[in-house]
Amino acid sequence: MRTLAVDPGTKRVGIAVSDPTGTIAQALTTIDAAPLESLASRLADIASKQGAGRVVVGLPRRMDGSYGPEAKAARELADGIRKASGLPVELVDERLTTVAAERSLLEGGVRRAKRRESIDRVAATMLLQSHLDRKHAG
Repeated sequence: MRTLAVDPGTKRVGIAVSDPTGTIAQALTTIDAAPLESLASRLADIASKQGAGRVVVGLPRRMDGSYGPEAKAARELADGIRKASGLPVELVDERLTTVAAERSLLEGGVRRAKRRESIDRVAATMLLQSHLDRKHAG
């Protein structure tokens, strides 16, 4: 079963999808977060088009483990996707995925403008791959 991953942001939302076996994550796209009112339904449409059976949404946490306003927004988005899609939606800790994505793109020699364009999609892929690996590990 395919899993769709969402890395929410205030400007852009990164999206990744797994292969049909739920083993390998691949970057899919980045969409604008605005208009916020339609974001959950737009993501539900993408999940449907990709044949996803579940959705994971990145839950931003601070380094001390506490939650800020971004986490509240991620929870609301997850609830909206759940209602719009009818799919199970799980919140997954996304600490350091954007940092790791940035580092990976830098090491790959990706220029700044291209990094800005790619980082959310790469972060969603890293979020999804780590989620899939944890699921397969038991």
